[in-house]
Amino acid sequence: MTAGTGSSTEARSTGPHAPERAGPADTADAATPTGTTAAATPTGTTAAARTAPADSAGTRTPAGTTGTTVRTAPADLPGPADPAGFAGVRPDDLPDGLVVADGTGRVVCFNTAAARITALPADRALGLPLDRALPLEDLKGRRWWALTDPYGGLATRSGQPERNLLLPGGREVLVSARYVREHPTGPVRRVVVSLRGTEARRRTERSHAELIATVAHELRSPLTSVKGFTATLLHKWERFTDEQKRLMLETVDADAGRIKRLIAELLDISRIDSGRLEVRRQPVDIAAAVGRHVHAHTTGGQSPDRFFVRIRPQLPPLWADPDKIDQILGNLLENAVRHGEGTVTIEVAPTTAGDDGEEGTEVTVSDEGPGIPEESMSRVFTRFWRGSKRGGTGLGLYIVKGVVEAHGGTITVGRGPRGGAEFRFTLPVGTPAHLL
Repeated sequence: MTAGTGSSTEARSTGPHAPERAGPADTADAATPTGTTAAATPTGTTAAARTAPADSAGTRTPAGTTGTTVRTAPADLPGPADPAGFAGVRPDDLPDGLVVADGTGRVVCFNTAAARITALPADRALGLPLDRALPLEDLKGRRWWALTDPYGGLATRSGQPERNLLLPGGREVLVSARYVREHPTGPVRRVVVSLRGTEARRRTERSHAELIATVAHELRSPLTSVKGFTATLLHKWERFTDEQKRLMLETVDADAGRIKRLIAELLDISRIDSGRLEVRRQPVDIAAAVGRHVHAHTTGGQSPDRFFVRIRPQLPPLWADPDKIDQILGNLLENAVRHGEGTVTIEVAPTTAGDDGEEGTEVTVSDEGPGIPEESMSRVFTRFWRGSKRGGTGLGLYIVKGVVEAHGGTITVGRGPRGGAEFRFTLPVGTPAHLL
C-alpha cells in the first residue's frame, strides 16, 4: 500500500472537515497499528508482508491464515509517492489541476498544474486539510467547503459540477469535484478535485461578444436602408416616378441580399465550430464555376482586363458541394478585387491531394497588390481578420478554410509572383465510395 493514500488503516483526523464514521472496516482497522497488515490474526499465524493481492472487493487475506480477513479501502489515485501512476501517467502530466484528499480530508495529491493555478507549492499543500489547501469561495463570498460539506453532507451526493469559484485575491478558477465512496451511500473515502483556469473560457466569451458586436454593426446599415426606403415608398408612393421606385426597390433588394449572406455566414460558422458542416457531393465543373464568378464581377462593373484565367488540361473529375465551391470562389475573388490591386489571376490545375497521393484539383487566386504582411499570415484564416479598412465582416476567410477542410482539402496563403496575396486551395477528387 502506498503511504499517504487515505487507506482505512491510517489514523483519522478529528477536525471538523472529516466527521468520524464507524463501520466494519474501521472496527477491523482500529485494532491494527498503522503500517501493519493484520495484527489481529489468530494465535500462531504470522502477519508478515506475505499477503495475497487484494481481490475485487478490497479484501486482503494474510498468507497462512484461514478464514481471517482484513478489510481495506480501495487503492487511491497515485500521489507523489507513486511516480509511475496508472499506465505510466503521472499526476503532473495532466493539463488540469488535480487535488486529491483522503478519507480524513487531508491532501494526498497536489499536481504541478494545481500548484500553478493556486500559486501554492505542492510541498506546502500536501498534508493540509482540503479547505486550507483550497480556500475557495463562491461568487457571493461564502466558504465553499463549509457550504458543500463533502464528508458530512448527503450520503447520496457523488460530487459537484463545474462552476466558477474564487481563490484568495479574487482569482477565478473553474472547479469540479467527485466524491469517491466504497459503496453508494457509504462514507467518503476520497475527494477528487479538478481545477482549470478561466483564460480559455474568457477568450471564447470574448470571441462570442466580438461576433455579436460585428453582426449588430453589419446588420444595422442594410436594415436602416431597407426600413427607410420601404417606409418612404409606403407613405409617398404616388410622388415618385417609376424609375425612382425601381431604384429604391433595387437598393432594398441588394440590402436584403446582404443581410441574407450575413445570416448564412453565421450559420456556417456555427456548423464549422460544432463540426456539423454538411457536404453534399455532386460532379462539379470547377472551370465553369470560375468563369461564372469572373462574369459576375465584370457585369458588376469590373473591367474584363482585370482578370486572367488559366485552366490547365486534364483536370480530374471533381465531386464536391457546388454551393460550397461557389462560396469558396466568391470569397477569394471578392477578397482579391476589394483588397488587392492590378490583375487578378485564377489558375486551375490537376494535382495530388492528401498523404495517399489521391488525384485532386488545385485552384490559385493571386493579385498584384501590396500583399499580406509576413507577421499577419498566421492570422489570415482566423475570425475577424481584415486585410484592410475597406469593410467586410472579417469572417469570409475563416469560413473558406472550414469549407475546404470539410471537403478533405487544404488551403494556404502566401505571396504571389507579382508581390500580392496568393491563396491556394486543393480539393481531392472525392468520388463517392459506391462509384469506385
